[in-house]
Amino acid sequence: MDAFLNLSPHLRERLAHALQAGLLSRPYTSVSLRSVLGNPPSTEGILADLHELDRLGVSETAAALYIRAIDSASARVQKPDLVWSGPEVPGLHARDTRRVYEELLGSAKHSVWASTYAFFDGPRAFEVLAQRMEILPNLQVTLLLNIQRKRGDTRVSDHLVRAFAEHFWRYDWPGKVRPYVYYDPRALETDGPGGVLHAKAVVIDDEQVFVTSANLTEAALDRNIEVGLLAKDRALAANMAAHFRGLIDKDLLHLLPGD
Repeated sequence: MDAFLNLSPHLRERLAHALQAGLLSRPYTSVSLRSVLGNPPSTEGILADLHELDRLGVSETAAALYIRAIDSASARVQKPDLVWSGPEVPGLHARDTRRVYEELLGSAKHSVWASTYAFFDGPRAFEVLAQRMEILPNLQVTLLLNIQRKRGDTRVSDHLVRAFAEHFWRYDWPGKVRPYVYYDPRALETDGPGGVLHAKAVVIDDEQVFVTSANLTEAALDRNIEVGLLAKDRALAANMAAHFRGLIDKDLLHLLPGD
């Protein structure tokens, strides 16, 4: 019933009212439909949906109830928002990447999963999250970060991890309450990375999910042209959190040690 879903809410209600009040009845025609809805862009699709209900023996009253049920269900599913970094386009509304990051992290109540490939200026990048953890000490925060072996660095992986951890906890993390931090050990293989942690995503309270091309850098958040999707979708958010948790449970991501 895609045509019903694609109708705007006020046209769905007008269609349901016409069916229930007898203003639109079988046999359904283009003329009778336009007398109720005007000239909707999907007249043929709506007619096809009505004819399918008719074929199934659904009365006008029952069809009205069905359409209202569709309207009620669709109202509960919020469409995702586009989130952009970079130059604004006049006349087009777009949410800002940095603002979305800060609003999400600053609103978390129970849990945060945040994954990024790169970050610069840790105290600024993690400031809002660290402050939120100070306010809510029971907030469960897990960061997934990439540790990169620089070209020509032949130190064993354990040394690189310890050096990263010492620098992160001393200089990058601005709070007293610490999150759990995990990394992908494949990125530190001496013969070239077998894989890197490249995902850029945030999951808040298993309710909201933000997937973006932007890293936690000033360039990505403010200047580069980056795009992402923000969705309030419990199933999607819980699924992403479960995937991150599964990577940890299977020991594919390792816990960053304390300094």
